[in-house]
Amino acid sequence: MRPSDKIALIDKIGRELQSRFGYVEIDLYLAEFNIRKPTGVTTNSKWIYVKTALQGVPLDTIIEIAEDLGLEQQLRAEHIISSPPQNWNGTTKFRLFISHIATHKDKATRLKDCLFPYAISGFVAHEDIHPTLEWQREIERALYTMDAFLAIHTPGFKDSFWTQQEVGFAVGRGVKIISLKMGEDPTGFISKHQALARRSRTAEQIAQEVDTILEADELTSAKLSRAKNDNIIVKHEFDDYFSAVARAAKTRYGGRS
Repeated sequence: MRPSDKIALIDKIGRELQSRFGYVEIDLYLAEFNIRKPTGVTTNSKWIYVKTALQGVPLDTIIEIAEDLGLEQQLRAEHIISSPPQNWNGTTKFRLFISHIATHKDKATRLKDCLFPYAISGFVAHEDIHPTLEWQREIERALYTMDAFLAIHTPGFKDSFWTQQEVGFAVGRGVKIISLKMGEDPTGFISKHQALARRSRTAEQIAQEVDTILEADELTSAKLSRAKNDNIIVKHEFDDYFSAVARAAKTRYGGRS
């Protein structure tokens, strides 16, 4: 979220609390989020009082307050990003939404594992959503907070109601979209982009090319560079990780890439 968006969100929270509560109730409410009452406020304005109290408060807490106040729908309508899904909470890695159909979730998970050493955190719905969490809500969070979108076009992808909605969301947000052709051609809005063909390459090789594509694109290069700087992986650790992934894949998927 940009600093200007955070300021706008704090402003909305201030106006919402101003309309709902008195000063005592505002203090009690903010205390539930471990926020102390502000000092040095000389104007008789609950709106300014709240905004002063929220100065320096972490973004995750600000978003939590907004969602508690029921501002989430309004925030989405104005394209102010909501909080990330559970598996992206606190991450400084590049966030890549991996769209796939359920019958090929193994391919999505395999690619996600191979992207990890590049400081790319993939979101695979069938693997990353805990059974107790609301399924659609977590997918929406991932779509609103992703840095880029990758579609795995296996047979049946174009016929899936869910994957087509995810593609439409990515197009609407204007994020970088990568199409991975694995048995089916991209259709609709993303068919105009050249698809990345699997051919006989392994998941490790595809992950490397995805990294190269994201590094070269002006929409994603800066974000990915920051993620790598925050998640420096020493070369021997990188090689060890890939070896471990390969061993796990052989056990989990019967040797398939």
